[in-house]
Amino acid sequence: MAVMTRWLDPDEQRTWRAFLTASRALMDTLDRELQRDAGMPHAYYEILVRLSEAPDRRLRMSELADATGSSRSRLSHAAARLEAAGWIRREDCPTDRRGQLAVLTDDGFATLAAAAPGHVEGVRRHLFDALSPAQVDQLRRISETLADHLTGSRPN
Repeated sequence: MAVMTRWLDPDEQRTWRAFLTASRALMDTLDRELQRDAGMPHAYYEILVRLSEAPDRRLRMSELADATGSSRSRLSHAAARLEAAGWIRREDCPTDRRGQLAVLTDDGFATLAAAAPGHVEGVRRHLFDALSPAQVDQLRRISETLADHLTGSRPN
């Protein structure tokens, strides 16, 4: 049985392309700024943020991968780089011999603290300053709806 393709109508196509362009441009801009100002890509910044918010600044590598939307192998590669920079360390998990913990070091926390003001200013300048308060509310509601749909409401 042939499945009928539900093609996008012109408004949907315009919306889809605008969403793609805006999403890519925002993330590319924030990534470039973090590279320039803090010497790290956005993906590394997010790992440091997640660890900074975790109890004792540590998370199982598998939880960190889930929280950042990374594959285990991509996170392992990033962790090796962050470990070489002295920003995290990996420890064996005391409750699971196969598991590892990522731990944010004091140097990693200091690096994050130094990078955060510029990054937050970039987010404000490139996203929130361009929108009205009503648009910010709409964006939050739309983003939450999409995140719930796409992740099955799993917490990050």
